[in-house]
Parts: sequence; structure tokens; C-alpha cells
Amino acid sequence: MSVWFGFHLPSYTHPEIPPDRLFEGVVTQARAAEEAGFSLVTVMDHLYQIQGVGAVTEPMLEGWMTLAALARETNKVRLGTLVTGVTYRNPALLAKQATTLDVISGGRAILGLGAAWNDVEHAGYGYDFPPIRERMDRLEEALAIAKAMFTEERATFHGKHYQLDAALNEPRPVQPKGPPILIGGVGEQRTLRIAAKYADMTHWFALGIESLLHKTEVLEGYCAEIGRDPSTIERTVGAPVMVVESDEAGKALLQMIPEERRPYVQVGTPDKAAEALQPYIDAGFTGFTFNNNLYRTPDDIARLGEVLRLVTA
Repeated sequence: MSVWFGFHLPSYTHPEIPPDRLFEGVVTQARAAEEAGFSLVTVMDHLYQIQGVGAVTEPMLEGWMTLAALARETNKVRLGTLVTGVTYRNPALLAKQATTLDVISGGRAILGLGAAWNDVEHAGYGYDFPPIRERMDRLEEALAIAKAMFTEERATFHGKHYQLDAALNEPRPVQPKGPPILIGGVGEQRTLRIAAKYADMTHWFALGIESLLHKTEVLEGYCAEIGRDPSTIERTVGAPVMVVESDEAGKALLQMIPEERRPYVQVGTPDKAAEALQPYIDAGFTGFTFNNNLYRTPDDIARLGEVLRLVTA
């Protein structure tokens, strides 16, 4: 089983960088992650900064344009959103964007998709924000459309919310079946059922090993219903560890994550962090994502690389 790390970029706030050089900071972090051995770099698909990361007025780059630019600034890491909200774009256009990123990057794109949740930015930009049931319905239709756009010469789809009529998607994705589809979220009634049908990858919050094992059982149950091998879905999780130089630094870093998640996160030096990840690896989790609002400098990111080397040795 191959274990890999992802570096997530939810924050574009860097007081040490002038506003006109904001993207240079993004590139520095992405390249540092690649140098440290990370396999994936992701961005948020939000229009405003979100609660828990920063103030709503902090800068937020548009996700897919940022990924396209990063494709030309990196060489090996996969690139994707964690995750795109289904409400912001026509799903056929979104599949076209993901395909374009796959072409630009030489086959390194992933398509992260979820039901959307941040009502504030919907109101500000004038997007409809339907009830959760409808958003989940739209998510399921959007995933069917993405699969069709990636794998069929002309995609036709007639759903309740979206329609396609022999839609072309040229050039084709570089990856034979198109960018892998990552579905974010742990909802047991709809999200995990949809993941069983469409996901190549899932991404869950660090909820404690027992809760994640329960979510795994639910996902496996839905896979059994449709005759899918659950091992074909890669399970990834927000890293349940915080990697620090010292215990004192750990106390300060822990204050930067939402209070409700702190009980599920262990703080320690690279060797202790690697040890804390082992139960998750033993449970079949292969990807662990670290956030750039907690690890800002190349030295911070290199320290995460030490953990990666320890768990893959």
C-alpha cells in the first residue's frame, strides 16, 4: 500500500508578501511541497475566505485558474480542488475545465466535487443555494455528467437539473479514464452512497480512528449493494497530526485549528507524528492532507517531508 501526502492551500494571506506578489507565495509553497515528496497539491473552490481559516475579507483566488497556473510551475504533483462546489458551474463546463487542466498538466488533474455549503458567498455572488436535498441531487447528476464527458466521444444526459445533447469534449483527457474523481464529505445517507458509485477517491475530516472506521463500514456497505470492490476507492483524510519542532510550538499551532477538531489531532515532532499516523495507515488510509495556514514556510513543509519519509520507509 502506497502512502502519500497532499498539501492543501486554503489560505492566500501572507503578510510578508506584497499583494502584487501574492501568487509567488503560492508557487513557493507548492514547489516546496513537491520538493518534500508530496504527491498532491490542492486549493479550495471558494469565492470568499471561510470560517476557521481566516476572515471573510481575506484574499481568495479562483481555484481552477490557480490550478492552471500551478500546472506550469510544478512538474510532478497532482493538482485539484478540495473540493469544488456543485452549485458554482454547469457540470459539463466543469468537466471541460478539469479536462483542460489534465492537458495543461500532462495528466496530473483530479476532480474534487462536493455539494457546496458556504451560503454567504452564494448570496454575495448571486448563486442559488437550494436545500441540501437538491444540492445532493445536483451532485449526483454532475458526477454522471463528468464521467460521461471524460469517457464518451459525445456525452448525452437528461436529468432533472442538467441536460446534455451529444456534448463534445476535445481534446480528450490525458488520463485514459479522465481525471480521478474525489468526493469530499462523510454524510452517511447520501454522500457515502454517491461516493460508492462514482468516487475514485474520498476525503474525510480527521474525526478520530473509530469514527473513520465506522464511515468506512458504511461506504463498504454501499459498495456491496452495487457490487463494487471498495478497495478501488482510495480513502484519504485531513492529517490527524500536527508536526512541530518542539512542544511549545505545538501548543501555539493547536490553537489555529477549530476547537471541535482538536481532540482528534495529535501534536508532535516528525517521529511522533509518523507513529501517530500508523493506526490510520493500518486501517487503509493512504493519503493525508496538510494545510498551508498551519505550515507556511519551506522549512515547515520540509519537516512534513520528514514524516512522509518515516511512514514510507
